[in-house]
Amino acid sequence: MGVVYYGNYLKYFEIGRTELLRSIGLPYVELERSGVQLPVLEAHAEYLLPARYDDLLNIEATYVAHPTALITMDYVIRRADDTLVRGYTRHTFVDASTFRPVRPPQIFRTAVEQAIKDPRT
Repeated sequence: MGVVYYGNYLKYFEIGRTELLRSIGLPYVELERSGVQLPVLEAHAEYLLPARYDDLLNIEATYVAHPTALITMDYVIRRADDTLVRGYTRHTFVDASTFRPVRPPQIFRTAVEQAIKDPRT
């Protein structure tokens, strides 16, 4: 077919999410080291145009603030000026040993607060 398989866009969302965390100074491994994980609870994708194999794609990930353990990440995948996919994932912070929901850890809150103060990160 020459187009990217639809399920691969969820992998692209994960790449965007991982790089967003890294860009604010919080690689995902640091969350794990703090005893917290951030599993996906829900994923949604709206497919607007197909990506073709070997297209250069831009993945934009945005954190949507929540005052609880639940967070949302929004995504836009583009090829040049064309928007191909829009979507979101919902996550909850959980204790790595019990998988029970917990509030966002201090290292996450600090990283987000710093990114808001200095949006160049």
